[in-house]
Amino acid sequence: MNKYTASRLSEGNKIFPCVIIIDEQAVTFKLPGLFNGKETTIPMNRISSVDIETPLIGYSTIIIETTGEGRILAHGFTKTEVKEMKKELLSKIL
Repeated sequence: MNKYTASRLSEGNKIFPCVIIIDEQAVTFKLPGLFNGKETTIPMNRISSVDIETPLIGYSTIIIETTGEGRILAHGFTKTEVKEMKKELLSKIL
């Protein structure tokens, strides 16, 4: 199981940063909040594609397309982290 936490310096993650947890069966997105939070768990067999956006300067974004769940965007990770997440997810879904 690998856990990735977005940087607090990135847009949208100042107080409560996004957390992505990848295990053998699913990927979980946690978006904490002051009074409520959102947690989404997607089984590996529901992931259709994984894309990343890595600008020259700034934080990177991972985009996970799913079948039935829609599109998940998570911003605020380093270029190395999003590349690791993409590699790990693709190895589990192929």
